[in-house]
Amino acid sequence: MEESKMTEKAMSILNNPYLNKGTAFTKAERDQLGLNGLIPPYIQTLDEQVAQTYAQFQTKANDLEKRLFLMQIFNENRVLFYKLFSEHVVEFMPIVYDPTIADTIENYSELYVQSQNATFLSIDDPDNMETALKNAADGRDIRLIVVTDAEGILGIGDWGTNGVDISVGKLMVYTAAAGIDPSQVLPVVLDVGTNNEKLLKDPMYLGNRHERIKGDRYFEFVDQFVQTAENLFPNMYLHFEDFGRDHAAKILNKYKDRYVIFNDDIQGTGIITLAGILGALNISKQKITDQVYLSFGAGTAGAGILSRIYAEMVENGLSEEEAKKHFYMVDKQGLLFDDDETLTPEQKPFARKRSEFENPEELTDLLSVVKAVHPTIMVGTSTKPGAFTEEVVREMAAHTERPIIFPLSNPTKLAEAKAEDLLKWTDGRALIATGIPVDDIEYNGVTYQIGQANNALVYPGLGLGVIASTAKVLNDTMISKAAHSLGGIVDVSKPGAAVLPPVSKLSEFSQTVAEGIAQSAVDQGLTKETITDVKKAVADTRWTPEY
Repeated sequence: MEESKMTEKAMSILNNPYLNKGTAFTKAERDQLGLNGLIPPYIQTLDEQVAQTYAQFQTKANDLEKRLFLMQIFNENRVLFYKLFSEHVVEFMPIVYDPTIADTIENYSELYVQSQNATFLSIDDPDNMETALKNAADGRDIRLIVVTDAEGILGIGDWGTNGVDISVGKLMVYTAAAGIDPSQVLPVVLDVGTNNEKLLKDPMYLGNRHERIKGDRYFEFVDQFVQTAENLFPNMYLHFEDFGRDHAAKILNKYKDRYVIFNDDIQGTGIITLAGILGALNISKQKITDQVYLSFGAGTAGAGILSRIYAEMVENGLSEEEAKKHFYMVDKQGLLFDDDETLTPEQKPFARKRSEFENPEELTDLLSVVKAVHPTIMVGTSTKPGAFTEEVVREMAAHTERPIIFPLSNPTKLAEAKAEDLLKWTDGRALIATGIPVDDIEYNGVTYQIGQANNALVYPGLGLGVIASTAKVLNDTMISKAAHSLGGIVDVSKPGAAVLPPVSKLSEFSQTVAEGIAQSAVDQGLTKETITDVKKAVADTRWTPEY
């Protein structure tokens, strides 16, 4: 009986990704834990395991197979996974997260093996919410939750319960980039149904097979989740991800002044885009208050970015009314006008009056708007592939010396333009950031480095800074600090310099962002605990993948 219990304990350790070391268990540990005979006799170091695992990774035929292999390692051994990730950040980022994650989300139910310690909360079973969260946490000290209702996943839309993978992927980046302890995180999906007909008709789909619940019942379910999670995990940082445009801003605005709440699509995308624009202006030596901003795509991300750039203009001395004159929003109906009854609350402040234009009825497409307003900055979050056409780009470039053009839609197939085309159409003058990774481009004898406006450059460090400082809230002052903290990492004097730092420096600037955020919280008196040394607080919070 004792042997049976010992074997059961040994197997529970091997099956626990937070405790499992695989072949790295020492002789003493094998004797003590009853592992002899359950793993091969040779004792490997962590470095040997990393080398062996990377060699296996390299045999995989495509990015999807590579991601599925890495997920297997993630499910078995967190330390090995993150040690491997830390040594191959640039190579792994597009595999572990965007764009490859879009493929696994679309096929999540078919590929399902196990849940990566995720929590599935169903609107059809609200009474079991607290139990479900407790079961998933399993006694762990949860400091960070990424939650999605999967209505607006990346650029691919509504994917119901399959969208849980976006929460898992985000948390992987938090740990790899900023050292958030993986035992203190929890991915959550709020399954309120789906309007994706493909999923509803798919016999393998694992989520609720009914249309999305809307209205009061939806918001009551979200509120139940927020309150339950806050009660269970009082030191939690709550990250909302890929909620639809009808809900994202309402949820953020409801809770952001009471709890430590962050919406990556609204705030994170705004931070990284502002950082990219500041980087571009460092290169062009221009002022942000002189720019004319055109947002192509006026959903959650587009409106969130615009709001952040607007706040920056006000910070730089413009009145609110003056600043609003610098912004134009274009969506599927064309330029947004203030008499449009379908405008969202986030769009209304920036909609224009028809009386401003001689031909308002003609401003129904991107080219006509570009001709009318002569933007110096054009940011795309439209998920309309190829929307930044040669004619549009040449028209924009004819009226500004260094056009700032950010085609941010992702995955790759949804991007508004290719970086190499933007350089060609502007004779190398464009200052570019993309939503996907782009290799260096040779053009007219210059090597251009293309910055990736990847939220991963900001949100991991932001989360680390909030957690390390024990901040009570995350406010606009702290968020602005995050955008500005990336300045100076790129050498803007170099021809072809990127507007944003490279993913290869992810750990470095996550530390920079974290220290800036933490210092801002301390300066504002917003911490639960007294922090006398911000650098030490951040360093002490970072987790390192070691046995």
